Amino acid sequence: SKNIAAAAHISRALAEAGIATLRFDFTGLGNSDGEFANTNFSSNVGDLLAAVDHLRSTEQAPAILIGHSLGGAAVLSAAEHVPEAVAVVTIGAPSSPDHVIENFGAKIDEINDKGSSEVSLGGRSFTIKKQFLEDLNAQRLENKIANLRKALLVFHAPLDRQVSIDEAGAIFTAAKHPKSFVSLDKADHLLTRSSDAHYVAQTIAAWVERYLPGEAETKANRPKVDEGQVLITEHNQRFTRGVYTDQHHWLADEPGSVGGDALGPDPYQHLLASVGACTSMTMRMYANHKKWKVTDIQVTLSHERSHREDADNCRADDCRLAIINREIHIEGDLDQAQHDRLMEIADRCPVHKTLTGDIEIRTAAV
Repeated sequence: SKNIAAAAHISRALAEAGIATLRFDFTGLGNSDGEFANTNFSSNVGDLLAAVDHLRSTEQAPAILIGHSLGGAAVLSAAEHVPEAVAVVTIGAPSSPDHVIENFGAKIDEINDKGSSEVSLGGRSFTIKKQFLEDLNAQRLENKIANLRKALLVFHAPLDRQVSIDEAGAIFTAAKHPKSFVSLDKADHLLTRSSDAHYVAQTIAAWVERYLPGEAETKANRPKVDEGQVLITEHNQRFTRGVYTDQHHWLADEPGSVGGDALGPDPYQHLLASVGACTSMTMRMYANHKKWKVTDIQVTLSHERSHREDADNCRADDCRLAIINREIHIEGDLDQAQHDRLMEIADRCPVHKTLTGDIEIRTAAV
């Protein structure tokens, strides 16, 4: 599913590099509805193109297609239908979908004779029907790979026991330049070690830079914001808002339950994040200054009311955030006096002092 460790690690690491990722489950897997037994490779490609259409209509079409294992074969097959994509990445992918059939072992004859059988893959049981095998056997990717017309990056582990590295060689040989190959030394097929997944993500982020719009072009399209300022723009005419500083850009939104698109934290979550981040930073600065052995500081915050509730009931005596609950967890080799002192320092964070002091907001029309 989309929640295997490799997909999660790669998505997070790409996000850290400024690349947003949509990962999703094929029909009948993970959180997706439908019966896996009624799917096949062609329907997987259809799911992928449906995800592309969704991105195309809500944000923008994907610039990179990344597929792991059979998903790698799926992105190679679907790439011709995604003209906006400039790059394709495969990880442990077969050069032809029918390579997967080898994993069914002795069950192949039973599937052909009886029409279906239970097959164990990755410790899970799946019902595989004859039409699944027939669809895999009908797929041919050689021409699609040769006519990709997109930059290609192939990852494969020499010790991969599910998909032979020879499959990566076949993909690389069929593809035309620009193409690159990276050997994942000592990794397994599922990239179960987080270090392997992070290496893949960091390599993707570095490799794809030359194919994506340059940083100068990206910055040229952003609103100009002076240092120390924050600019809020309308991302749509509902609740989604662009938040810009001189160096960063992210989204604010409301959850779907109140009509938003949940593309970013809501305004109160931004406020809580400001308090929590400032609290943690201030405590860390103090602990480092004292050279205390603090290994981790976690701050959890909540508030008593929602932004939508306050907006609907905003009166002079009621439009306020009544209570912020803050829980602080400190890990480290501290005695009680040191622990208590750090808790005192938490209340000295600048944002905390700002919110509990007298605040005047001056508004001007420009």
